Amino acid sequence: MGALVPLVLVLVVTGGRGAHRDTLACTQGLACRLLDPDVLCGMEPQGPNRGLALSRLRLEPALRCTGPVACSPCLEARLRLTVPRSTAAPRIPAAGHGGDAGRGAPEHGDASAQHNASGVLLLAGHTYASSRCVAVEVWAPIGTALPGRTLGWVTFRCFEAHLGSELRVTAYTPAHGHRRLSQQQRVPDCSWPVAQSAVPQCQAPRLQVSPGPKEVVIEVQRAMPGHSYTLRLYHNQSHGTGGPGHVVTVVSSSNVSYSLPAEEVLPCLCLQVWLETQDPLRATLCPFSHDPKAWQRLWARSRLVLHAEAQALTCSLSSPCDLPAELIPCWQPAPTGPCQALPGLRHPAMGQGSQELGGLQPHPNLCVQVWSHGQVRLSQCLRDRALPGRPDDLLLLERRGNASLCALERGACTPLASFTSAGLGQPGLLEQELRRDVATGQCRQIWHHENSTVVTLWACPIHKYLRARWVLAWMGVLLGAACLLLLLLLKKEDIKGWLKSLRTDYSSEAPLRGRRALLVHAVEPVAERAACALLAALRPLGLAVAAAPGGGSGAAAWGPLPWLHAQHHRALRGGDTIIILLSPAAVAAAHQWDADPSPGDVPTAAPCEAFAAALSCAVPALAAGSGRYVVARLEALVPAVPSVLQAAPAFALPRETRGFLRALAAPRWRGRWLEPYVAAVAEGLRRAVGE
Repeated sequence: MGALVPLVLVLVVTGGRGAHRDTLACTQGLACRLLDPDVLCGMEPQGPNRGLALSRLRLEPALRCTGPVACSPCLEARLRLTVPRSTAAPRIPAAGHGGDAGRGAPEHGDASAQHNASGVLLLAGHTYASSRCVAVEVWAPIGTALPGRTLGWVTFRCFEAHLGSELRVTAYTPAHGHRRLSQQQRVPDCSWPVAQSAVPQCQAPRLQVSPGPKEVVIEVQRAMPGHSYTLRLYHNQSHGTGGPGHVVTVVSSSNVSYSLPAEEVLPCLCLQVWLETQDPLRATLCPFSHDPKAWQRLWARSRLVLHAEAQALTCSLSSPCDLPAELIPCWQPAPTGPCQALPGLRHPAMGQGSQELGGLQPHPNLCVQVWSHGQVRLSQCLRDRALPGRPDDLLLLERRGNASLCALERGACTPLASFTSAGLGQPGLLEQELRRDVATGQCRQIWHHENSTVVTLWACPIHKYLRARWVLAWMGVLLGAACLLLLLLLKKEDIKGWLKSLRTDYSSEAPLRGRRALLVHAVEPVAERAACALLAALRPLGLAVAAAPGGGSGAAAWGPLPWLHAQHHRALRGGDTIIILLSPAAVAAAHQWDADPSPGDVPTAAPCEAFAAALSCAVPALAAGSGRYVVARLEALVPAVPSVLQAAPAFALPRETRGFLRALAAPRWRGRWLEPYVAAVAEGLRRAVGE
């Protein structure tokens, strides 16, 4: 049987941990043991170096665990041993091999030892921070092995390092000229699926956000009890994270919550939490990017400032967060008028700092609007600054390709041949003058394309043309005023009479003086009392009322019916008001007048020839829509107006006395002048009906 060769491996690793729980394993046919788990690097133990060589070094990720979820990442080193090609090993008879001879150390007096290789093998690792050296002793039987044949593998588990750090391991022998094996590999980070459930640094807590009306509650969930966590609040921006933000350190017993005022919540506010350990996994959450209220607070805190420099107009948009917006220069002649966007001058908002606007020259009518999602969020103008130009300047667009000029207004570019504006008279009236002003340099160029001269914007003064037309307009106004004054002087007497009559009408104590009315009622006691009460109550208003039946000497001379027809014809011709007073007998006569004659009908009231004659005159006039009729029913005695009289406005007296008086006064009188008379008329009717 072949002898065992003692082999010492020294492993040097930077970044290794102090408390070691290392394991060493050899493949079948090899024997190995750990001489020193933490030997001083550079002071490796020496040993014979006969007949062994290193052919391959392999590093693999592994975990070193003290519990189910208490593991740390490490690298496992596997080293393959072979017979050197320079070794001429004699063939040993097969009968000389024994099953267990390779497990012990060879005796010094053994004759077969002279045919076995031996030596010291070193394994070292190097990184930037620290190093660790491990010495391993290995016995390898040579026997009949040919040069280059693999003797077996030695596995050392393992070298600890930080998550994601670099680790370099080198294997060599102290003999001069021997081959060195070196390999560098990164320690797995938390993206390794095996580490996510076993390494504490990879078990990041979870953030839960609960918004409220006054504050937002941030809860750290799935935190390990007894561990400290750091919660960081910051503004996530494309030009930076907005400083370190607000950092809170909490010790977890179960779940941890933190309250944030609602005024501090912005769309770019992000949260980050991690375990207080080396190289922890961080949980990041930006939950307010689509919160409408957060966007409202952001726009309220954003500021747009214009800088009217000598060469060009610039602006700066300051905001705690990045703004998805466009900067659009526009032209606004009137402070409350619309702002006309300038063509070809849209610029995306570039964040903090000054931003150019394509070489636009300052002018008092220029404004810059910040548009986002189809709305104007911010606006700033140059109107109050001392700049060249006038507020009434006209903005012209010139296209060099066809030498055409058009005026920018109301969202369109109007050719000068058809352009008109307030005070400029007929369309195209100033076309030649404006073209001459552009050609002679009296118009100021406020913008042209940087890489082309196809489009140019001009601000042209037109106050000199407006002044001449205003002078003509004022002369016309003065001339018209002089003519009106002359006419008033010529008509002085007529105007005096008209004013006098107007003053008399409005200052008279009888507001209905000069107005006439015809009162028609049935012949029965209650109707006659109500008619007398109405006559007495309407007399202070100045209304001249004639009652039928009645009429005095006129009715006696003409007869009741001819007199009634004459009074009715006069009222229609003069536009007087005809008042139809409804009492029980009047209602019966109206129903009898409207009903078809039948032999079985018996009238419920005595015939009233005068009232029936009045109905014969009133109903056709109502049907034709002529005459001014007013129906007044005694509400205590008459519940409804007959159908033949429903075309006229009707009032229930005395409850609707106010409306009744307004109907008599219409359409001339308005206001509250009737209030003193309403109570008197209503009280007189109430006494007449109650007697």
